[in-house]
Amino acid sequence: MRQPSLEKQYETFRSITQSAFGAELLRHSLLPELLGKNAPSLLYWAGRQLARRYPLRDLEQIAAFFEEAGWGTLTAGEERNDELPIELSGSIIAARFSLYGSCSFQLEAGFLAEQIEQQKRLVTEAVELPAKRAGQARILVKWDRKQPIE
Repeated sequence: MRQPSLEKQYETFRSITQSAFGAELLRHSLLPELLGKNAPSLLYWAGRQLARRYPLRDLEQIAAFFEEAGWGTLTAGEERNDELPIELSGSIIAARFSLYGSCSFQLEAGFLAEQIEQQKRLVTEAVELPAKRAGQARILVKWDRKQPIE
């Protein structure tokens, strides 16, 4: 099946406002049931695959993608050495924490890892960190300057 461009998808779906309930049903009910105990790692790799399908040129585009996808508001911290701290916030993130207590952001972490890997051309991984503030998720993206990718 031919995949429409990201811009075409934004254009088509941007004006449709709808509850996040359907996406959350998939994320928290159906996918864990289908994927079982491997759900977190499979969602991480699914996030990486999505990033390969929708390559973005910089953090600004990544943040816009997160907003459009309903994944929350992405705020990048200060890049230090070989890592970049990222915070996700917004009503959807707060609602997920409120409803489920413990939430996984592996899809988002995988997406970030792959986007940064493609931008920096260095092997990159991302890990979830414990939340500092209620209603915010934290992800640390790390790359290895000694491992360039072709």
